[in-house]
Amino acid sequence: MNVSETTTHSASAMRALWNDVSSERREIYLAAFLGFLASASAVALLGTSGWLIARAAEMPPVLTLTVAAVMVRTFALGRGLMRYLERLVGHDAAFRGLTTLRVRVYRSLESITPLGLSRFTRGDLLARLGADVDTALDLPLRVVLPWVQAGIVALATSAFVVWLLPQAGITLAILAGAAVLVWPWIVGRIVRRAEGAIAPARGALIESVIAIVDAAAVLTAYGARRPATRALAVRDAQLTRAETREAGALGVGAAVGMILQGLAVTGVIAVTVPRVAAGEIAPVWLAVIALLPLALFDVLTTVPTAAIARERVRGSAVRLEAITEAGEQVTAGQLLPDEAGGAEDGIEPFDSLQVNSVRARWPGAVDDALIDVDLRLAAGERVLIMGPSGSGKSTLAAVIMGFLPYQGSVLLNGREVSAVGSDHVARTIGLLSQHAHVFDTSVEENVRLGRVDASLDEIWSALERAQLAEWVRSLPEGIESRVGAFGARMSGGERQRLAVARLLLAQRSALVLDEPTEHLDRETSLDIEQTIARETHGAAAVIISHQVVEGVDRIIEMRAGRIVAEGSHEELMALDGWYAQQVRRQREGQRMLDVMQQLPVGVAVAR
Repeated sequence: MNVSETTTHSASAMRALWNDVSSERREIYLAAFLGFLASASAVALLGTSGWLIARAAEMPPVLTLTVAAVMVRTFALGRGLMRYLERLVGHDAAFRGLTTLRVRVYRSLESITPLGLSRFTRGDLLARLGADVDTALDLPLRVVLPWVQAGIVALATSAFVVWLLPQAGITLAILAGAAVLVWPWIVGRIVRRAEGAIAPARGALIESVIAIVDAAAVLTAYGARRPATRALAVRDAQLTRAETREAGALGVGAAVGMILQGLAVTGVIAVTVPRVAAGEIAPVWLAVIALLPLALFDVLTTVPTAAIARERVRGSAVRLEAITEAGEQVTAGQLLPDEAGGAEDGIEPFDSLQVNSVRARWPGAVDDALIDVDLRLAAGERVLIMGPSGSGKSTLAAVIMGFLPYQGSVLLNGREVSAVGSDHVARTIGLLSQHAHVFDTSVEENVRLGRVDASLDEIWSALERAQLAEWVRSLPEGIESRVGAFGARMSGGERQRLAVARLLLAQRSALVLDEPTEHLDRETSLDIEQTIARETHGAAAVIISHQVVEGVDRIIEMRAGRIVAEGSHEELMALDGWYAQQVRRQREGQRMLDVMQQLPVGVAVAR
């Protein structure tokens, strides 16, 4: 992007962010008004105090000072009370707006899952969802409200001084205008470069921390902790340097503010003293005119801080907008749930799946992973897809589930998958993969992902059918026991059985089983396969596996992204291709296991 496009893009991102965080407009307007009253009370307090002291020095009748004394107390109380109410109302509005922003960001994130997530590293994504979303809170509280309040108070104070003495008022207005406009511009220019480096540096640091924590055991085992921590220290130093430059900008801003404040006080005194000497204005007003710039610039000190916050928010807005834009690219051309002909929530029965001449490739790949693939699946039919690694089996599963763009046609119940979207597909087809995610929460909550409105009895029933209930009862806290990040407190078989329970609870009439028993031992694999076959009897299924699965209606052999053979077990054995070789290899392996089990324990160990 050139400078003009970058500016336009950041302005658009800021508008989108403002629309989200300012959803409670009336509360924000009220907070701005209360903040103006607080700031105006602070300025009026010092001005009134100066008049009271100067007038009291002339020793007038006591009653002459009564009104001013009451005004001092009123402004002193009003400043604190109005500031408290402004913070209360403003933060309430901002946090409500933050909820709206989080909903938009998470919806965008959901729409690009899973393939779109590859555009962002884990650390960068965590920084966007954490630090950047939280930074958005600064837009109304630390950018808009301080700037608006400072501008209105500066205008009101300058108008009052103009009423007292036009020459002094004009001088104050010029310097206050510079403080509201030029001062933050200087600070913003300085901090912009630093802020452009802070977010990537923060994301890189978070990514390094996550990687080191995940690989702590491996790093310790191979003695690589020191290189890893040195690399982490380098990234931490990069972030520190960027944040130091940002802090330096704030220091420059404070220096410029002091200069402007000194010029304002000196300027109005220089203009006012001759007029007092000429008798054009009462001497008591000299103290007021001299003190008002001091009070005003105390209010205006929030402006450079607002400029720094604006640059920080601008960077966050652009990074959050990148997630939204990615979501819009993924959902471009898709129909809304109502237009797709299905309810927004609920299970839809499976009728048919037709894959016609489909070609597909993974993002960033040069070659197609699927080439002219055709597939038919009727209700209740079970199809086994086999082939060597890299033959396109999992790619076909991703296309069917609506995760991967494709050329050709994929019709689910007569509707194009690319048009209805992956959410609609998920309401019809259940997916069980070899890497089903397990969250760091309780067993109950992990299973409940299959159907969020399920009762506890239904969850226990799913656990029983998945043959996991006995293990759950043995846990210290039963079904409320936490299973750790990625199911760290579970074995591989237990994790897959939990995923099976989740699938059974979902009650889908069609399934895509993408090598759900891969990396498990043979006995556990057969046990889980039998559980799935028994408990999902009657559901249509596309079963992807390296191993032969019994009880299927049709077998498809894939190689190099193409379907090379299709038929029954007997028909494919007659062709004597890859499938026949795999069957013979699997039988030989099973015979070897049977022989090993029949040997005496000592002999088996020796061998």
